[in-house]
Amino acid sequence: MKSQNENTIVFEEDFYNSSITELLEKLEKLKASSKSKILLDFSRTINFDTLSVAIFLHFEKDNGITLILSDTIKKEIAEFKKNIAFDEKRNDEISGIDSLVIKVEDFVSQMKSFIILTADVFHYSFRALFNREGRKEGSVYQQMLLMGNNAVPIIFLLSFLIGLILSLQSAAQLRQFGANIYLVDLIVIGMILEMGPIIAAVIVAGRSGSAIAAEISTMKITEELDALQVMALNPLKYVVAPKMLAMTVCLPMLTIIANMVGIFGGFIVGVLYLGLSPDIFINRAVSVMTLYYWYQSMLKSVLFSWLIVLIGAHFGFNVKGGAEGVGKAATSSVVAAIFAVIITDAFLSLIFYFEF
Repeated sequence: MKSQNENTIVFEEDFYNSSITELLEKLEKLKASSKSKILLDFSRTINFDTLSVAIFLHFEKDNGITLILSDTIKKEIAEFKKNIAFDEKRNDEISGIDSLVIKVEDFVSQMKSFIILTADVFHYSFRALFNREGRKEGSVYQQMLLMGNNAVPIIFLLSFLIGLILSLQSAAQLRQFGANIYLVDLIVIGMILEMGPIIAAVIVAGRSGSAIAAEISTMKITEELDALQVMALNPLKYVVAPKMLAMTVCLPMLTIIANMVGIFGGFIVGVLYLGLSPDIFINRAVSVMTLYYWYQSMLKSVLFSWLIVLIGAHFGFNVKGGAEGVGKAATSSVVAAIFAVIITDAFLSLIFYFEF
Protein backbone atom coordinates (compact mmCIF):
# COMPACT_ATOMS: atom_id res chain seq x y z
CA MET A 1 0.00 0.00 0.00
CA LYS A 2 1.42 3.34 -1.06
CA SER A 3 0.21 6.90 -1.63
CA GLN A 4 0.59 8.48 -5.07
CA ASN A 5 -0.71 11.83 -3.83
CA GLU A 6 -2.67 13.20 -0.89
CA ASN A 7 -6.01 11.73 -2.12
CA THR A 8 -4.91 8.52 -3.86
CA ILE A 9 -3.84 5.19 -2.33
CA VAL A 10 -2.58 2.37 -4.57
CA PHE A 11 -2.49 -1.23 -3.34
CA GLU A 12 -0.23 -4.11 -4.30
CA GLU A 13 -1.23 -7.74 -5.10
CA ASP A 14 -2.06 -8.73 -1.48
CA PHE A 15 -4.68 -7.15 0.77
CA TYR A 16 -5.32 -9.02 4.02
CA ASN A 17 -6.46 -8.35 7.56
CA SER A 18 -3.13 -6.85 8.59
CA SER A 19 -3.52 -4.07 5.98
CA ILE A 20 -7.10 -3.16 6.89
CA THR A 21 -6.32 -1.48 10.23
CA GLU A 22 -3.56 0.59 8.66
CA LEU A 23 -5.86 1.61 5.79
CA LEU A 24 -8.72 2.66 8.06
CA GLU A 25 -6.39 4.82 10.16
CA LYS A 26 -5.02 6.45 7.02
CA LEU A 27 -8.53 7.12 5.66
CA GLU A 28 -9.54 8.90 8.86
CA LYS A 29 -6.57 11.22 8.56
CA LEU A 30 -7.24 11.91 4.85
CA LYS A 31 -10.92 12.62 5.44
CA ALA A 32 -10.03 15.02 8.23
CA SER A 33 -7.48 16.93 6.14
CA SER A 34 -9.17 16.87 2.69
CA LYS A 35 -12.69 17.57 1.46
CA SER A 36 -12.29 15.95 -1.98
CA LYS A 37 -13.00 12.29 -2.75
CA ILE A 38 -10.39 9.70 -1.83
CA LEU A 39 -9.33 7.29 -4.58
CA LEU A 40 -8.54 3.69 -3.56
CA ASP A 41 -6.86 1.78 -6.40
CA PHE A 42 -7.19 -2.01 -6.03
CA SER A 43 -6.67 -2.69 -9.75
CA ARG A 44 -3.55 -4.80 -9.07
CA THR A 45 -4.92 -6.65 -6.03
CA ILE A 46 -5.41 -10.40 -6.59
CA ASN A 47 -5.06 -12.04 -3.18
CA PHE A 48 -7.46 -11.12 -0.36
CA ASP A 49 -9.62 -12.75 2.33
CA THR A 50 -13.31 -12.72 3.29
CA LEU A 51 -12.92 -9.75 5.61
CA SER A 52 -11.47 -7.78 2.71
CA VAL A 53 -14.62 -8.43 0.66
CA ALA A 54 -16.68 -6.95 3.50
CA ILE A 55 -14.39 -3.88 3.50
CA PHE A 56 -14.82 -3.47 -0.27
CA LEU A 57 -18.61 -3.54 0.13
CA HIS A 58 -18.34 -0.96 2.91
CA PHE A 59 -16.23 1.34 0.71
CA GLU A 60 -18.76 1.05 -2.13
CA LYS A 61 -21.41 2.68 0.09
CA ASP A 62 -19.09 5.50 1.18
CA ASN A 63 -19.77 8.61 -0.94
CA GLY A 64 -16.40 10.06 -0.02
CA ILE A 65 -14.46 7.17 -1.59
CA THR A 66 -13.92 6.21 -5.23
CA LEU A 67 -12.97 2.57 -5.82
CA ILE A 68 -11.00 1.03 -8.66
CA LEU A 69 -11.25 -2.77 -8.38
CA SER A 70 -9.49 -5.61 -10.17
CA ASP A 71 -11.49 -8.18 -12.13
CA THR A 72 -10.81 -10.77 -9.41
CA ILE A 73 -12.32 -8.55 -6.72
CA LYS A 74 -15.32 -7.66 -8.90
CA LYS A 75 -16.02 -11.34 -9.54
CA GLU A 76 -15.81 -12.21 -5.83
CA ILE A 77 -18.08 -9.31 -4.85
CA ALA A 78 -20.64 -10.28 -7.51
CA GLU A 79 -20.65 -13.88 -6.24
CA PHE A 80 -20.98 -12.66 -2.65
CA LYS A 81 -23.92 -10.40 -3.52
CA LYS A 82 -25.56 -13.21 -5.46
CA ASN A 83 -25.40 -15.55 -2.46
CA ILE A 84 -26.69 -12.86 -0.11
CA ALA A 85 -29.59 -12.08 -2.44
CA PHE A 86 -30.47 -15.76 -2.65
CA ASP A 87 -30.32 -16.26 1.12
CA GLU A 88 -32.51 -13.23 1.77
CA LYS A 89 -35.08 -14.21 -0.81
CA ARG A 90 -38.28 -15.32 0.86
CA ASN A 91 -39.48 -18.87 0.37
CA ASP A 92 -42.84 -17.71 -0.97
CA GLU A 93 -41.04 -15.89 -3.80
CA ILE A 94 -39.68 -19.20 -5.14
CA SER A 95 -42.16 -21.19 -7.22
CA GLY A 96 -42.70 -24.90 -6.67
CA ILE A 97 -40.91 -25.88 -9.88
CA ASP A 98 -37.94 -23.62 -9.12
CA SER A 99 -37.73 -25.03 -5.61
CA LEU A 100 -37.78 -28.59 -6.97
CA VAL A 101 -35.08 -27.78 -9.53
CA ILE A 102 -32.90 -26.20 -6.84
CA LYS A 103 -33.30 -29.26 -4.60
CA VAL A 104 -32.50 -31.67 -7.46
CA GLU A 105 -29.44 -29.67 -8.47
CA ASP A 106 -28.26 -29.55 -4.88
CA PHE A 107 -28.79 -33.32 -4.49
CA VAL A 108 -26.87 -34.08 -7.70
CA SER A 109 -24.06 -31.77 -6.60
CA GLN A 110 -23.93 -33.41 -3.16
CA MET A 111 -23.87 -36.90 -4.68
CA LYS A 112 -21.08 -35.93 -7.08
CA SER A 113 -19.06 -34.51 -4.19
CA PHE A 114 -19.76 -37.63 -2.08
CA ILE A 115 -18.63 -40.02 -4.85
CA ILE A 116 -15.38 -38.10 -5.38
CA LEU A 117 -14.76 -38.03 -1.63
CA THR A 118 -15.47 -41.77 -1.38
CA ALA A 119 -12.92 -42.58 -4.08
CA ASP A 120 -10.28 -40.36 -2.46
CA VAL A 121 -10.87 -41.73 1.04
CA PHE A 122 -10.61 -45.37 -0.11
CA HIS A 123 -7.46 -44.52 -2.06
CA TYR A 124 -5.69 -42.88 0.87
CA SER A 125 -6.98 -45.43 3.39
CA PHE A 126 -5.63 -48.31 1.29
CA ARG A 127 -2.28 -46.55 0.93
CA ALA A 128 -2.23 -45.90 4.68
CA LEU A 129 -2.24 -49.66 5.30
CA PHE A 130 1.26 -49.94 3.80
CA ASN A 131 2.64 -46.44 4.25
CA ARG A 132 2.43 -44.49 7.53
CA GLU A 133 3.93 -41.36 6.05
CA GLY A 134 1.61 -38.35 6.18
CA ARG A 135 -0.39 -39.36 9.24
CA LYS A 136 0.12 -39.05 12.98
CA GLU A 137 1.85 -41.91 14.76
CA GLY A 138 -0.65 -44.04 16.68
CA SER A 139 -3.67 -42.19 15.25
CA VAL A 140 -5.42 -45.41 14.18
CA TYR A 141 -5.05 -46.95 17.63
CA GLN A 142 -6.30 -43.73 19.24
CA GLN A 143 -9.37 -43.69 16.99
CA MET A 144 -10.05 -47.35 17.81
CA LEU A 145 -10.14 -46.46 21.50
CA LEU A 146 -12.50 -43.54 20.89
CA MET A 147 -14.84 -45.29 18.46
CA GLY A 148 -14.67 -48.86 19.67
CA ASN A 149 -13.59 -49.22 23.29
CA ASN A 150 -15.64 -46.27 24.58
CA ALA A 151 -18.77 -47.53 22.80
CA VAL A 152 -18.74 -51.00 24.38
CA PRO A 153 -20.71 -50.15 27.58
CA ILE A 154 -23.64 -48.46 25.82
CA ILE A 155 -23.81 -51.17 23.13
CA PHE A 156 -23.63 -53.87 25.81
CA LEU A 157 -26.51 -52.33 27.77
CA LEU A 158 -28.82 -51.55 24.83
CA SER A 159 -28.20 -54.89 23.09
CA PHE A 160 -29.00 -56.80 26.27
CA LEU A 161 -32.23 -54.83 26.83
CA ILE A 162 -33.36 -55.16 23.21
CA GLY A 163 -32.58 -58.89 23.17
CA LEU A 164 -34.44 -59.27 26.46
CA ILE A 165 -37.52 -57.33 25.29
CA LEU A 166 -37.60 -58.98 21.86
CA SER A 167 -37.45 -62.43 23.47
CA LEU A 168 -40.05 -61.56 26.09
CA GLN A 169 -42.56 -60.30 23.52
CA SER A 170 -41.96 -63.30 21.25
CA ALA A 171 -42.08 -65.81 24.11
CA ALA A 172 -45.58 -64.69 25.08
CA GLN A 173 -46.84 -65.71 21.63
CA LEU A 174 -44.75 -68.86 21.14
CA ARG A 175 -45.84 -70.18 24.53
CA GLN A 176 -49.48 -70.31 23.38
CA PHE A 177 -48.59 -72.83 20.65
CA GLY A 178 -46.06 -74.87 22.60
CA ALA A 179 -43.26 -73.65 20.34
CA ASN A 180 -40.95 -72.53 23.13
CA ILE A 181 -37.84 -73.99 21.50
CA TYR A 182 -38.26 -71.77 18.44
CA LEU A 183 -37.51 -68.73 20.59
CA VAL A 184 -33.85 -69.71 20.18
CA ASP A 185 -34.10 -69.60 16.38
CA LEU A 186 -35.93 -66.28 16.47
CA ILE A 187 -33.55 -64.47 18.79
CA VAL A 188 -30.36 -65.89 17.24
CA ILE A 189 -31.33 -65.15 13.63
CA GLY A 190 -32.94 -61.83 14.51
CA MET A 191 -29.93 -60.55 16.45
CA ILE A 192 -27.21 -61.79 14.07
CA LEU A 193 -28.87 -60.77 10.81
CA GLU A 194 -30.71 -57.58 11.76
CA MET A 195 -30.77 -56.23 15.28
CA GLY A 196 -27.08 -56.61 16.15
CA PRO A 197 -25.67 -54.78 13.10
CA ILE A 198 -28.39 -52.11 13.24
CA ILE A 199 -27.99 -51.44 16.98
CA ALA A 200 -24.21 -51.15 16.72
CA ALA A 201 -24.36 -48.96 13.58
CA VAL A 202 -26.98 -46.57 14.96
CA ILE A 203 -25.14 -46.09 18.25
CA VAL A 204 -21.79 -45.57 16.51
CA ALA A 205 -23.40 -43.18 14.01
CA GLY A 206 -24.74 -41.12 16.90
CA ARG A 207 -21.46 -41.17 18.85
CA SER A 208 -18.69 -41.26 16.29
CA GLY A 209 -20.43 -40.10 13.10
CA SER A 210 -21.39 -36.79 14.68
CA ALA A 211 -17.91 -36.46 16.21
CA ILE A 212 -16.26 -36.96 12.82
CA ALA A 213 -18.46 -34.32 11.17
CA ALA A 214 -17.97 -31.86 14.05
CA GLU A 215 -14.19 -32.34 14.15
CA ILE A 216 -13.66 -31.92 10.40
CA SER A 217 -16.08 -29.00 10.09
CA THR A 218 -14.38 -27.22 12.99
CA MET A 219 -10.99 -27.79 11.39
CA LYS A 220 -12.28 -26.32 8.14
CA ILE A 221 -13.84 -23.24 9.74
CA THR A 222 -10.70 -22.55 11.80
CA GLU A 223 -8.60 -23.13 8.63
CA GLU A 224 -6.69 -26.04 10.18
CA LEU A 225 -7.25 -28.06 7.00
CA ASP A 226 -5.61 -25.27 5.00
CA ALA A 227 -2.73 -25.28 7.47
CA LEU A 228 -2.26 -29.03 6.91
CA GLN A 229 -2.06 -28.48 3.17
CA VAL A 230 0.49 -25.71 3.68
CA MET A 231 2.58 -28.23 5.66
CA ALA A 232 2.29 -30.69 2.72
CA LEU A 233 -0.07 -32.97 4.68
CA ASN A 234 -3.13 -34.30 2.88
CA PRO A 235 -6.22 -33.79 5.10
CA LEU A 236 -7.80 -37.00 3.86
CA LYS A 237 -4.76 -39.08 4.73
CA TYR A 238 -4.00 -37.23 7.97
CA VAL A 239 -7.56 -36.88 9.34
CA VAL A 240 -9.97 -39.24 7.55
CA ALA A 241 -7.88 -42.34 6.73
CA PRO A 242 -7.16 -43.23 10.41
CA LYS A 243 -10.86 -42.94 11.20
CA MET A 244 -11.74 -45.12 8.21
CA LEU A 245 -9.29 -47.86 9.21
CA ALA A 246 -10.31 -47.74 12.87
CA MET A 247 -14.04 -47.85 12.09
CA THR A 248 -13.58 -50.77 9.68
CA VAL A 249 -12.07 -52.79 12.52
CA CYS A 250 -14.21 -51.55 15.42
CA LEU A 251 -17.77 -51.76 14.09
CA PRO A 252 -17.62 -55.50 13.19
CA MET A 253 -16.24 -56.19 16.68
CA LEU A 254 -18.99 -54.10 18.26
CA THR A 255 -21.53 -55.96 16.13
CA ILE A 256 -20.25 -59.30 17.44
CA ILE A 257 -20.65 -58.00 20.99
CA ALA A 258 -24.17 -56.74 20.22
CA ASN A 259 -25.12 -60.12 18.69
CA MET A 260 -23.85 -62.21 21.60
CA VAL A 261 -25.21 -59.93 24.33
CA GLY A 262 -28.62 -59.80 22.62
CA ILE A 263 -28.68 -63.59 22.42
CA PHE A 264 -27.76 -63.71 26.11
CA GLY A 265 -30.83 -61.56 26.81
CA GLY A 266 -32.89 -64.17 24.98
CA PHE A 267 -31.17 -66.88 27.01
CA ILE A 268 -32.35 -65.22 30.25
CA VAL A 269 -35.97 -65.13 29.02
CA GLY A 270 -35.84 -68.68 27.62
CA VAL A 271 -34.53 -70.18 30.84
CA LEU A 272 -36.47 -68.13 33.40
CA TYR A 273 -39.75 -67.52 31.56
CA LEU A 274 -40.17 -70.46 29.19
CA GLY A 275 -38.42 -73.02 31.35
CA LEU A 276 -35.92 -74.11 28.69
CA SER A 277 -32.86 -76.00 29.83
CA PRO A 278 -29.63 -73.98 29.48
CA ASP A 279 -28.00 -76.90 27.65
CA ILE A 280 -30.89 -77.12 25.17
CA PHE A 281 -30.80 -73.38 24.54
CA ILE A 282 -27.03 -73.32 23.97
CA ASN A 283 -27.00 -76.40 21.72
CA ARG A 284 -29.90 -75.07 19.66
CA ALA A 285 -28.26 -71.63 19.38
CA VAL A 286 -24.95 -73.12 18.21
CA SER A 287 -26.72 -75.20 15.55
CA VAL A 288 -28.73 -72.19 14.31
CA MET A 289 -25.93 -69.58 14.08
CA THR A 290 -24.27 -70.82 10.90
CA LEU A 291 -21.25 -69.18 9.28
CA TYR A 292 -23.51 -67.90 6.51
CA TYR A 293 -25.45 -65.78 9.03
CA TRP A 294 -22.21 -64.46 10.54
CA TYR A 295 -20.94 -63.66 7.06
CA GLN A 296 -24.04 -61.53 6.38
CA SER A 297 -23.71 -59.80 9.76
CA MET A 298 -20.03 -58.94 9.23
CA LEU A 299 -20.60 -57.76 5.66
CA LYS A 300 -23.32 -55.40 6.83
CA SER A 301 -21.20 -54.04 9.68
CA VAL A 302 -18.25 -53.31 7.37
CA LEU A 303 -20.46 -51.48 4.86
CA PHE A 304 -22.13 -49.56 7.70
CA SER A 305 -18.74 -48.50 9.07
CA TRP A 306 -17.71 -47.09 5.69
CA LEU A 307 -20.99 -45.22 5.31
CA ILE A 308 -20.72 -43.63 8.76
CA VAL A 309 -17.19 -42.32 8.17
CA LEU A 310 -17.82 -41.16 4.60
CA ILE A 311 -21.05 -39.34 5.46
CA GLY A 312 -19.47 -37.69 8.51
CA ALA A 313 -16.47 -36.57 6.42
CA HIS A 314 -18.74 -35.35 3.60
CA PHE A 315 -20.77 -33.07 5.86
CA GLY A 316 -17.60 -31.95 7.65
CA PHE A 317 -15.80 -30.88 4.48
CA ASN A 318 -18.91 -29.14 3.10
CA VAL A 319 -19.70 -27.11 6.21
CA LYS A 320 -20.82 -23.51 5.78
CA GLY A 321 -21.01 -20.77 8.40
CA GLY A 322 -19.49 -20.63 11.85
CA ALA A 323 -20.45 -22.45 15.04
CA GLU A 324 -24.01 -22.85 13.79
CA GLY A 325 -22.68 -24.61 10.68
CA VAL A 326 -20.75 -27.09 12.83
CA GLY A 327 -23.95 -28.00 14.70
CA LYS A 328 -25.87 -28.41 11.46
CA ALA A 329 -23.13 -30.58 9.97
CA ALA A 330 -23.07 -32.87 13.01
CA THR A 331 -26.87 -33.20 13.09
CA SER A 332 -27.15 -33.77 9.34
CA SER A 333 -24.41 -36.40 9.39
CA VAL A 334 -26.19 -38.44 12.07
CA VAL A 335 -29.56 -38.29 10.29
CA ALA A 336 -28.02 -39.13 6.91
CA ALA A 337 -25.87 -41.94 8.34
CA ILE A 338 -28.79 -43.64 10.11
CA PHE A 339 -30.93 -43.28 6.98
CA ALA A 340 -28.16 -44.75 4.80
CA VAL A 341 -27.60 -47.62 7.25
CA ILE A 342 -31.28 -48.61 7.26
CA ILE A 343 -31.60 -48.33 3.47
CA THR A 344 -28.45 -50.41 2.98
CA ASP A 345 -29.65 -53.00 5.48
CA ALA A 346 -32.98 -53.33 3.67
CA PHE A 347 -31.24 -53.66 0.31
CA LEU A 348 -28.82 -56.34 1.55
CA SER A 349 -31.60 -58.23 3.32
CA LEU A 350 -33.54 -58.44 0.07
CA ILE A 351 -30.47 -59.67 -1.78
CA PHE A 352 -29.70 -62.40 0.76
CA TYR A 353 -33.36 -63.38 1.21
CA PHE A 354 -34.16 -63.86 -2.48
CA GLU A 355 -30.61 -65.06 -3.31
CA PHE A 356 -30.42 -63.42 -6.76
